[in-house]
Amino acid sequence: MATGTALRLRMAARLRAMRRVALSHYVLNGLVGAAGLLLISASVHLWLGALAAAAATVGVIVAIPPDSVAPRRGKFWQMLPGPVLSMPLFFAVQWLHPTPVLLGLLLVPATFLVFLGMAWGKRGAPVAIAIMLAMVFAMAVPVHTGGEPAAAALSTTLYFGLGALLYLPFSLVANHLLNARYRVQLLADTLLSTAGLLRLQAQQFSPAAPGSTPVLLTGQLLRRHATLADQLQSARDVVLEAPDTPRRQRLAGMLVQVLEMRDHLLACELDLDTLHSQPGQAPALAGQQVVLRALAAKVALLADDLLLGRKPMPFESLRGRLQTLASTPVHGDDGAAAAVGFAPGLLAQALAGRIGRINDEVLHLIALARDEAEPDLAVVRRNWQMFVSPTTWSWKPFAGLWRWQAPALRHALRAAAAIAVGFAVAQLLPWGTHAYWVVLTIVVVLRGSLAQTLERRNSRVLGTVVGCVLTLGLLAAHLPPLALIAWLTLAQGVAHGFALRRYVVTAVAATTLGLLQAHMLNSGESTTFALFERIADTLIGTGIAWAFAYVLPSWERTQLPGLVERTLTAQARHMHVALGLGQFQAVDTAPELAWRLARREAYDSLSALVQATQRSLVEPRAVRPPLAPLEHLQAHSYQLLAQLTAVKALLVLRRDLLQADQVQGPLAQAAERINALLLGAAPPPAVAADALASPVPEPLPSPLERDLTPWLLRRLWLATDLAAQVRADADLVRAWLAPSTPPSLLPERAAPTADGLPQK
Repeated sequence: MATGTALRLRMAARLRAMRRVALSHYVLNGLVGAAGLLLISASVHLWLGALAAAAATVGVIVAIPPDSVAPRRGKFWQMLPGPVLSMPLFFAVQWLHPTPVLLGLLLVPATFLVFLGMAWGKRGAPVAIAIMLAMVFAMAVPVHTGGEPAAAALSTTLYFGLGALLYLPFSLVANHLLNARYRVQLLADTLLSTAGLLRLQAQQFSPAAPGSTPVLLTGQLLRRHATLADQLQSARDVVLEAPDTPRRQRLAGMLVQVLEMRDHLLACELDLDTLHSQPGQAPALAGQQVVLRALAAKVALLADDLLLGRKPMPFESLRGRLQTLASTPVHGDDGAAAAVGFAPGLLAQALAGRIGRINDEVLHLIALARDEAEPDLAVVRRNWQMFVSPTTWSWKPFAGLWRWQAPALRHALRAAAAIAVGFAVAQLLPWGTHAYWVVLTIVVVLRGSLAQTLERRNSRVLGTVVGCVLTLGLLAAHLPPLALIAWLTLAQGVAHGFALRRYVVTAVAATTLGLLQAHMLNSGESTTFALFERIADTLIGTGIAWAFAYVLPSWERTQLPGLVERTLTAQARHMHVALGLGQFQAVDTAPELAWRLARREAYDSLSALVQATQRSLVEPRAVRPPLAPLEHLQAHSYQLLAQLTAVKALLVLRRDLLQADQVQGPLAQAAERINALLLGAAPPPAVAADALASPVPEPLPSPLERDLTPWLLRRLWLATDLAAQVRADADLVRAWLAPSTPPSLLPERAAPTADGLPQK
């Protein structure tokens, strides 16, 4: 019976996961691309015939990569560069196709220039890939004889451009019509990630067995926070755009609540170590864990309701359960207080209060979704432009390219060299008629970092094998043209939809797409499909891409000094606005806006540092950065953010329980000290008997009492201590990364724990 119940639960969980994928924004975006491909190819086929439709289909495929979920403003300029820049290169490749030497001389410098577009980051990469696909597919399009080569190439290019340019208005219209749905889907995506973060945080509340160490998941939490930061920015770009209708305002208000919930969740990290060291607090931690899991389940259910268009069910507050846990007397708490200087039960009460604030955010989220509460968008509505990514193209990234250590410049040189070798090798192969497949494999596998290249390498090989077998079966069935077009459309939708989510799925679909497209382009000619030739081409291409990942490498250690400095600067800026006294006297929302902007940069800078550290794990040991101090730096920085968030919550939410005359001086002193520590200035002289001299102000009252000033002072002391640890970690990272530091002067690296973080 128990086994059957467990099986049903697992099946239900898998069905929910599959439903969430099917209703996601990336699948819908893939379906839009597939619909555009089908509509345009069918229209051109009826208008101009099969050959024109095949070339126009290539144009649509090239135009699709930049078509991601995006704000309505700037969408035109996001989509335009791909078709405009790819057409002349498509023509040149078609024209020079009969002369491989000249074609190679074109491909290499063109690849270098195209890959420079990676300097524009997430906006430039899809455009660069689209232009490279145009050149590669131009090699796959057969050169029709019987006339001037230039005229034949021009004719094919016009059909190609027709398909690409027709997709431009289609994508604009589709993005506009689906904007409301995209807003809901992106919000649901962030809610699901937040629910996962809640569940992971709840695991840290698990009591340790006697004599064992409690489970610490700091490394996983850092990576989850980094992923959530990226998702939140994508959601901001769409959900916060022009919140000028009640529906949009409600969704924007819900996104703001998610941001607040992330802060309260981060604050749940505070004092866990101390509470785990007190066995008498195990029941309280277990009860709080149950509450966190219940909140996670409710947030995930809310996401499902949004995706399905259902009205969420009411949610009963769990604060009563938290208050019961906080009021339960703990046997032996007095003895523990004598040992640590204060009653650990008070920390458990404070932790319950922070979980209670998460409970309140979930209640408000559901009330907004049920139209039972009005969103407070005073800041976001007037200043939403400050929270979304820019949508205009700038020459600034191009100006910053021309230094030898610039990652985009080195990647462009690396890609050009790899394409040169790949094209030359393809010409020497016995089956050299499919030279484009080797080049295509290099284009999609070779990434800017070794970690990304290795991931793409494995996925590409597996996806090609599966895709070749699938396509072999389709062609062996001798399906009619309409059925092949249907499969082509499906493959395009899947390939585009999963490109940034699960590349192995994209690799399977892209292989099927490319082979079917080549089959249709060669209509009327010999199109013998060789499974082993395609697999061999893929292995050769992935091998070349893998080898060139070590040519002119941009190892993560070269980028880390800048990321560390950015993190320290962002932490200092966040500290200034979180501890600023101006928020007490301000009559407008300027301090709140400044804090939100500083908070976003603090999270984003830490996320960039976490992601760079993760990518470095697969790099050669000789160039791998110092993982132990880097992970300490990340963990202490997140803890500092948590402490400052707790201070900010006290100053904003419970300022009536603070003694203003007793906190202004310590706030100013803490701000001065933390700033000096983070930015490397000489620390101010210590004051002998001020309120920050002791880690535990005496007496520490219950968090339920009317005066919380001692709690604020304790948070300030802990934040100052963490700032000192962050500075020490940063100095150690700098020492490890400095090329002139003798190894004998560096401390030994700490051994990592099972979680991936070093022992303290």
